[in-house]
Amino acid sequence: MPALGALVAEPLFLLADAAMVGHLGAVSLAGLGIASTILQTIIGLMVFLAYATTPAVARRLGAGDERGAVEAGVDGLWMALALGVVLAVAGWFATPLLVGSFGAEAAVEAQASVYLSLSMAGLPAMLIVFAATGLLRGLQDTRTPLAVAVGGFAVNAVLNFVLIYPVGLGIAGSAIGTVIAQWAMVAAYLVVIARHVTRVGSRRMPRHAGVMSGARAGGWLFLRTLSLRAAILLAVFTATGLGTDELAGFQIVMTMFSTLAFALDALAIAAQALVGRGLGAGDVPLVRAVLGRCLFWGVGGGAVLGIGTIALAWVIPPVFTSAASVVDLLPPALVVLGFAVPLFGYVFVLDGVLIGAGDARYLAITGVLNLAAFVPLVLAVGAWAPSDATGLALLTGAFAIGYLAARAVTLGLRARGAAWMVVGATR
Repeated sequence: MPALGALVAEPLFLLADAAMVGHLGAVSLAGLGIASTILQTIIGLMVFLAYATTPAVARRLGAGDERGAVEAGVDGLWMALALGVVLAVAGWFATPLLVGSFGAEAAVEAQASVYLSLSMAGLPAMLIVFAATGLLRGLQDTRTPLAVAVGGFAVNAVLNFVLIYPVGLGIAGSAIGTVIAQWAMVAAYLVVIARHVTRVGSRRMPRHAGVMSGARAGGWLFLRTLSLRAAILLAVFTATGLGTDELAGFQIVMTMFSTLAFALDALAIAAQALVGRGLGAGDVPLVRAVLGRCLFWGVGGGAVLGIGTIALAWVIPPVFTSAASVVDLLPPALVVLGFAVPLFGYVFVLDGVLIGAGDARYLAITGVLNLAAFVPLVLAVGAWAPSDATGLALLTGAFAIGYLAARAVTLGLRARGAAWMVVGATR
């Protein structure tokens, strides 16, 4: 439950941005769609900082080496800082090229460039948050990330409102408010982690062996995440081709997808931590029990969330935008999204189980195969779908049903076997 709260709080940053920026008009919302896609692609590719750290820490904890567990997390923090600084500088210089690659209208590109260039200042903070969250999850602490995430969301929402409207900064105010909130979260995490470091007497500086071990696991997870982000980018490129209103509508669809995905991913996070600790302790029956229980809750919870999404399909659009042309496009796409949510639960749980087991190589290889299965679907939508509500619904179905079904097949086949259940303090 704490993992659920923390994960839902994260996409609430985007929900708050989308809702506030959406009332500035379709051009600003479309600009946010492009900028947030680029930013989330960069950040998403670095999620291995959490996903590699959690099982590494949890395995050592399960094996009784708490000092080694904390040191593995500290190594991840230093790696996050280094990567964040490099990517922020490079991203700031590359902003015009990245935004221009989508081929949107000039006004949309201008809004996207403002948001993206300012948001780069928060990139190192987000990566540090990833690594810090992974450390605490590995220590079986999901309550602290919940408290930090809720506090960060509250600060973000207040700052964004003030900077966008009373101060009058528009989309720039949204970016600035989010950056400030992100660094505030880093400060809170560092206070908590410093206490763990002092308690167990672990090192504060990175270890070469620890960083290299994280880099090896992270490399496979990077490839796995790259395939996921490539699928999303393909979908956004296709939405851009359908038109500005369709792109703005797809931004709202993907914001809803992210919110639902993060909610269900709480079970995947629990599975990562519990599976990692169970394998570290050599408790295979516990690992199997975690798998079964998380799948039950994942599919069941997905069904409940899906029904809610369908029921609110005509209520949700006006919350995010005042543009009637965008509002009219959304209900069919949201209905399609709702039908796909139980599939999300199945996929995300199995993904979390295999990440917790350190089965990153399999996830990377099959991620490429899943992307290959999605490409013909999205190309067909781009070639033949009309620029209206039907086209947006077809694009949503290609991604939320077609792509996720491919992932369900490859993950399900792996979970049925036992090759992924390697016991011990390290894999």
